[in-house]
Amino acid sequence: MASKADEGSKGPRERISAKSTADPILRNALRYTISAKEYETLHKYIISRSKVLKRNAPSPARVEKLVERPGRDDYNAAAVRDSLRVFLATATGLKAWAVIRENLLGGEKMRGKRLPFWRNANLRLSLSLSTILLLHRILFRFFTRLRAHLLTPEARPFRQRNKRTSKTLTSSLAPAVGASLAGFMLVVYPKDQLRVTISIYALSRAAEFAYNLAEDEGWIWGKEGSGWERPWWWGSWLIFPFTSGQLLHSFVFDRDTFPKAYGDFILKYSSQYTQPRPEDYPSSLPWPGQYEVVDSLAEMARLNYPPFTSPILFPNSTTLPATLSAISPITSPAHPLITSLTCATLHPSDPSCLRTYLTHWIRVFPPLTRFFTAIFLVLYIPSYKAFYRAPITTLNRLASTILRYSTFMAGSVGTAWGAICLFQQLLPKNFLATQRFFLGGMLGGVWGYVVRKQARGEFLYSLRTSMDSLWKVGRKRGWWRGIRGGDVWLFVVSLMVVNLVYERDGRALRSGVIRRGISGMRGEGWRDFVEEEEKRLKEDPKGKGRVL
Repeated sequence: MASKADEGSKGPRERISAKSTADPILRNALRYTISAKEYETLHKYIISRSKVLKRNAPSPARVEKLVERPGRDDYNAAAVRDSLRVFLATATGLKAWAVIRENLLGGEKMRGKRLPFWRNANLRLSLSLSTILLLHRILFRFFTRLRAHLLTPEARPFRQRNKRTSKTLTSSLAPAVGASLAGFMLVVYPKDQLRVTISIYALSRAAEFAYNLAEDEGWIWGKEGSGWERPWWWGSWLIFPFTSGQLLHSFVFDRDTFPKAYGDFILKYSSQYTQPRPEDYPSSLPWPGQYEVVDSLAEMARLNYPPFTSPILFPNSTTLPATLSAISPITSPAHPLITSLTCATLHPSDPSCLRTYLTHWIRVFPPLTRFFTAIFLVLYIPSYKAFYRAPITTLNRLASTILRYSTFMAGSVGTAWGAICLFQQLLPKNFLATQRFFLGGMLGGVWGYVVRKQARGEFLYSLRTSMDSLWKVGRKRGWWRGIRGGDVWLFVVSLMVVNLVYERDGRALRSGVIRRGISGMRGEGWRDFVEEEEKRLKEDPKGKGRVL
């Protein structure tokens, strides 16, 4: 009787355990959710510290027996696990950002009927990114195995019958090119500005890495020691004059293609050239805003810069064209010695353009210094150990960076405004009436030389912004037409270039984060092999004991 009772009491638990072990749904759910090693870590630091969890959760040995099977490849399961985690992480992050933006930053709230979940943009972005990761891994593994199989002696008849196909598939670059086709899954995300931004970012990084590879291989300047080396003044700062010229032109004539935050930042530090409303000015009378002043400059260029007639000297004459009546409160009390309408608009109380430019520096430099001090103090927090070891050197470096960035920004903004007056004095009014804004932006962009060693990221950001703006301007004016899904094709080509450069020489990817990302997308682990190789060489300079 006792034995039967014991068997009866043990029966249900044994039946549950046997069913759990044999159940393929549970086994696959575990395999595609967590690995045995990850579960062991989770059990060690979290589950084992709770009596309830420890009593009900399976042991690491049982999970390992359930999940891992000898001789079974875990590559696909690991790819699914990582893609699921990317999906959950991005979905959670986007949801948290939406809540913060709505409740703390005053963003627009979703009103009315909620969209179905399959039309939710955040959900589709998470699905797109996770699917790109999953397909990239699967395709890279597929083309790698296919290439290895085609190189075997057994596949020699196929190679002889299909020479072109075999040559393509057996190339060392075939897995990198084939895996890049996963980028087409960006089409899952709905077409809007963010998708275009992702494509432009990928294009700029691909161009950057391709240039790094070409420079390292000596395809542009020649290798070190050759007669044709890179000039000392060459660098990414040379991008900034061209992008500044294009952005200033679009800011004046095509503001709908210009990022508003960028424009607000420029106008915030342009008070010397965009006249604020006087405190004693009657509230019942209109006063042009900063953007209205910019619009009036564009209208002056279209009218080939009409001359300025001072209302103080000629009160009974027409002093402004009808399309420029909005700036009448600024130009009416302008100094009588001013003869240029642009000067009367930008600095009505001072007839000297040079003195206005110097005053801009005096007024703008202190607030810019305070702004960049706050920014760089926050950015230097992770480097507190360097401050502890060498406080004077670190403070000097911090102060130099703040002063350089303040000079760069004050000079860029002030020179762009001052160039309007300069060209008004030097050029005929009909010569390059609208294009002179591009030239003025270029002059302002030359100040990028001051931060040529620190502002590479800012220069590349301006390049991406300019590319987006130029594309929109071209479509607006009919210079070119877009193709359906063109941004997705651009992303695929960019991903392909990045993969090819990484395959050729991973050192051309200067960012360790991107190298880890590419390695993880290939299923090789989220590792930076370039950094590991450099550490290995430092520890063993002669290469003894090097792992190949």
